Amino acid sequence: MKKLAYFLLFCLTVNTYAQSPWTQKKGEAYLQLNFTTIPSYSDIFGNPDFQTEREISDNTLQLYAEYGISDKTTLIANLPLKFVSTGDLVNASPVSVTAEGSETSLGNIQLGVRHNFYNKKWLISGQLMVVANTGSFDAATGLRTGYDAWTFTPVISAGRGFDKWYIQAFTGVDIRTNEYSSAFKLGGEAGYKVGSWLWLAGFLDGVASFQNGEVQQPITNLLTSLYVNDQSYAAFGFKIIGEINKNFGANVGLGGALSGRRVAKSPALSFGLYYKL
Repeated sequence: MKKLAYFLLFCLTVNTYAQSPWTQKKGEAYLQLNFTTIPSYSDIFGNPDFQTEREISDNTLQLYAEYGISDKTTLIANLPLKFVSTGDLVNASPVSVTAEGSETSLGNIQLGVRHNFYNKKWLISGQLMVVANTGSFDAATGLRTGYDAWTFTPVISAGRGFDKWYIQAFTGVDIRTNEYSSAFKLGGEAGYKVGSWLWLAGFLDGVASFQNGEVQQPITNLLTSLYVNDQSYAAFGFKIIGEINKNFGANVGLGGALSGRRVAKSPALSFGLYYKL
């Protein structure tokens, strides 16, 4: 069971918020360096679907950390560094609104706490994440590296581990400031140990905007569709996790959206390395 808990900590794909119900033991810590890439895309989910004016590349390098201040309470931090760029025009046109260029900047820094309320076979935990308004925006290219808002995300999660597999699910809301819409969140994950050091996992993840915000965003930002208002999606993905030893490991993940609004119609590939103290 303890090995399963180790696995559940490092199998997180950090391109979404960590939603696990498992907590760290007091004094224990977990670090993961994760790189997620959408190399080049132009198709956007919408009603109807549309294309960006230029090809877009969206890459994220993140340092994720957890630390147990008690056996039931864990502190969480996530520091994302964004590398986004606009390239060639998708359709030849004598006039373009967005410029070609790139932006390297912080994304939305996340800090939070998770507390376990129930632990009898099934675990039930509550979590609150505070997402800071630390992204940047370049008006000429339309490149944005984070929401221009503070976000408060309360989540309830539940899960259970078995001899060779686990299951977990979560639900919560994103409450945003600065006239951005809030959103409902729902997801789940299951994994199975196929060998002494190898795990396979699959997940479903959904976000549905309440469409209750009235923020006005520049046309260049709307054309790139990066961190714009009212984004929604229904996504799925798979992960392969390899344990080097009880402290080190690596994972590879592939995720994509089944449907959505104002999000890329392109899969995201993720690579992670973890270390457990």
